[in-house]
Amino acid sequence: LRLNSIKKLGTIALALGVERTRAELIPFLTDTIYDEDEVLLALAEQLGSFTPLVGGPEHVHCLLPPLESLATVEETVVRDKAVDSLRIIADQHSQSDLENYFVPLVKRLAGGDWFTSRTSACGLFSVCYKRVSTNVKAELRQNFRNLCADDTPMVRRAAAGKLGEFAKVVESDCLKSDLIQLFNLLAQDEQLQSAVGPEITKNDLVPAFQSLLKDCEAEVRAASAHKVKDFCQNLSPDVREQIIMTSMLPCVKDLVADANQHVKSALASSYGCNFTYESISIKPQSIDECPEVRLNIISNLDCVNEVIGIKQLSQSLLPAIVELAEDTKWRVRLAIIEYMPLLAGQLGVEFFDEKLNSLCMTWLVDHVYAIREAATLNLKKLVEKFGKEWAQQTVIPKVLQMSRDQNYLHRLTCLFCINLLAEPCGQELTTKLMLPTIVSMGSDPVANVRFNVAKTLQKLAPQLDQR
Repeated sequence: LRLNSIKKLGTIALALGVERTRAELIPFLTDTIYDEDEVLLALAEQLGSFTPLVGGPEHVHCLLPPLESLATVEETVVRDKAVDSLRIIADQHSQSDLENYFVPLVKRLAGGDWFTSRTSACGLFSVCYKRVSTNVKAELRQNFRNLCADDTPMVRRAAAGKLGEFAKVVESDCLKSDLIQLFNLLAQDEQLQSAVGPEITKNDLVPAFQSLLKDCEAEVRAASAHKVKDFCQNLSPDVREQIIMTSMLPCVKDLVADANQHVKSALASSYGCNFTYESISIKPQSIDECPEVRLNIISNLDCVNEVIGIKQLSQSLLPAIVELAEDTKWRVRLAIIEYMPLLAGQLGVEFFDEKLNSLCMTWLVDHVYAIREAATLNLKKLVEKFGKEWAQQTVIPKVLQMSRDQNYLHRLTCLFCINLLAEPCGQELTTKLMLPTIVSMGSDPVANVRFNVAKTLQKLAPQLDQR
């Protein structure tokens, strides 16, 4: 319900009017910023298009407080979306408002105690630099210089990633005096293996990296484990396999059983990088209790399949995949759904129907809206992969059955599925099987369902049999 409210913020703001939106809605959103990641993500996205709803560019600065808070949260996707929205509304500030409101926000983020705010700040310099005074420009360059030398590697990495776009807006003399020095500084960073070349990497960095993977501090092991994939890919091709097998693999096998969950989570993101199934066995028990570990393994499922093959995937990983499909963390379930079409294509229709089809239908009635939404899109992709006949026998009957569910949210999901399935199923199946259900739902006791019936009919009208 909160998520749906956030997605209707524009309608709420229109009803309130610009003055009450500025005076009541925006402060309310700023004060109640703490919520589920799914809700915060939607809020960060909505605020990027809110300028007309607060009275236009002259009042756009009132959107900065909630977006500043969102730019500091722990969840990366929420921070990134908040930064995207801040970048959008930066252009809508006048020069004076940029200096009075936006630049102070950038400075606060850049000087924040938590690295999350400092990483967010890195993406905001380029969008405000060109339109501020000379003195403010000098302050911004100093702030960016500080971020490039930050104690936290994640902040330096974020600054390095934004160095190019910042360079495009900086004056040529400042580019030579400031940014080239910053580039050289970052190029010498101990985190950047590519700067030293293959020979030094082989002779000096490999032993050093081994030591870091075995470090007594879990935080160091985690940071190193996260870089295993990148480190291996950057090795010279003529020595890559030898170094991986003799130097990297023994360390990796130790990390699989590491007592620290952050270490295993970081390692999970590197599965599939030039390791063979024989050299590092990936089995259900290696799918850890920590949701981050599980999520990282899932996100590398295509790499894992390339390494271990479909036979081993179905025998070793499939039980774990089924378990993760019912995980209590919605982000884990969402990741599984996104990989379902890939799995379906590799497993084949018979195996998929036997092992995974029931899960795909269960997701349609999940209590999290994002899961239900992803599940409907997943069904469309499966129908495109397996064909109309499969849809008629396996999917459509179960979808239409939801139209009689007592929970109106499930009846809405039925309509959402029909909207997406109509195109791959074609006119005949849509008219013959799905249209009668849509029409019968036109008398639903819940107004929102009837409203969506009307929207569905409007959308499907061009695809229906005109007779």
